[in-house]
Amino acid sequence: MADCVFCKIVSGEIPSTKVYEDETVLAFRDLDPQAPEHVLIIPKVHLASAAEITPENSGVVAHIFEVAAKLGQDLGLQNGYRIVNNCGADGMQSVQHLHFHMLGGKKMGWPPFPPERMQ
Repeated sequence: MADCVFCKIVSGEIPSTKVYEDETVLAFRDLDPQAPEHVLIIPKVHLASAAEITPENSGVVAHIFEVAAKLGQDLGLQNGYRIVNNCGADGMQSVQHLHFHMLGGKKMGWPPFPPERMQ
């Protein structure tokens, strides 16, 4: 999609700090990290959100979680990590391209965001 910032990152039009790439997915560091390790994992094919996952394209999500397991090891997150997906306006999705936040390197709290960010 021509105006999608993540599609532009996939194409190399916008630079990113890549931590993993294969033919299906790209993982790169978040520009506004919320944890010592904060990586975005995205499919290279444009899917606007988790609401667009179908039986025909769901394999990409399985692969994303396989990549997350590898990144957990590579990034030294033996004590665990959190994976977050925001879907749609009420889910606080800010970029309309399916993506997963992988956060680690510290003990995560709950709820995941301060109350003022939940409005």
